[in-house]
Amino acid sequence: MFGYIMTDKPELKVKEFYRYKGYYCGLCQALRKEYGFRGRMTLTYDMTFLVILLTGLYEPQTAYLEERCIIHPVAKHPVRKNEVTSYVADMNVLMAYYKCVDDWKDEKKVTRLTYSRLLKGQVKKICGKYPQKAEAIRQALSGLSAAEKAGEENIDRAASYFATVMSVVMAMKEDEWTEELQKMGYQLGKFIYLCDAYEDAEEDIKAGRYNVFCTHVDQPGFDAYCESILNAMMADCVRIFERLPIVEEAQLLRNILYSGVWIRFQAAKEKRIKVKKQEGENSGRSV
Repeated sequence: MFGYIMTDKPELKVKEFYRYKGYYCGLCQALRKEYGFRGRMTLTYDMTFLVILLTGLYEPQTAYLEERCIIHPVAKHPVRKNEVTSYVADMNVLMAYYKCVDDWKDEKKVTRLTYSRLLKGQVKKICGKYPQKAEAIRQALSGLSAAEKAGEENIDRAASYFATVMSVVMAMKEDEWTEELQKMGYQLGKFIYLCDAYEDAEEDIKAGRYNVFCTHVDQPGFDAYCESILNAMMADCVRIFERLPIVEEAQLLRNILYSGVWIRFQAAKEKRIKVKKQEGENSGRSV
C-alpha cells in the first residue's frame, strides 16, 4: 500500500534530486542501524516524503554526509540525517509490524507471521517511546482489517482507517502544527489507500480479494470517477501544505505533491485503457 508519494524525477533540478536521495539514504541508514536488514526492508518513498516535510517544517540540525553502503559499495552517496529521520524510522517499523500481524490473522500468510516475529522485540521499544501513537495505529489497522473482511462498500469509510494511521504518523509533535499535519496526513492516507485500490482492482477481483472498487470498476466513467475523488483529496493536502511555513524544501515537496503523486495512478490508468482497447479489438475480431 506504499510507494505512491514519490518524486517526478524528470522535473527535478539536479540539486533537488541529490537532496531527495540524501533523505532517502538517511532513512535507509537509520532503519538499518536501529533495526538491521529487517528494518531496512520497510523503507518507502512515502515515508521519505514525511522526513522531508517535517524537516522543512521544523528545521532540525541535520548532518550532511557522503558514505558508501552495501547497495552503493563503489561510489559515495549523499546522506542527510536528523531527529526527524529517527522518528520516521520508528513509525515505519511500527506500521510494518501491525500490518504483518493483521495479514497473518486475516490471510494466514506465513511470511507475514515470520516477519512480524522478527520485528516484535524492536516494536516493544517503539511502543514504549510512543504508546499513544502505537495504540492508535494498531486500532486503525485492526479496524481496516475488519472492514475489508466485512466487505465494506462505502469508499470514504474504507479509506478512513488508513487515513487515521497517516494522520497519527504525520503529527510528530504536540504543537501549533499538530492539527494541520493531522488533517494533511488524513487526506494523504485516503489518497494512498484509494490509489492502491484503483491500481489493483482487476487483479483483486480475479483473485477473490477485497477491493473497495469491486462494484465500480466495470461502470462507465470509472477512471474519471476515481481521478475526481483523488483530485479532491490531493487538493486538500496541497492547501494545507501551502499554509505551512516551509521554505528550504518547498520546491522539492511541491514536485512530489503536485506531480509525483500522480505517476503510478496515470500509469495504472493508461494500462487499464490499453487493456480495454485490446479486449475490444479482440472481441471485434471474434465476431
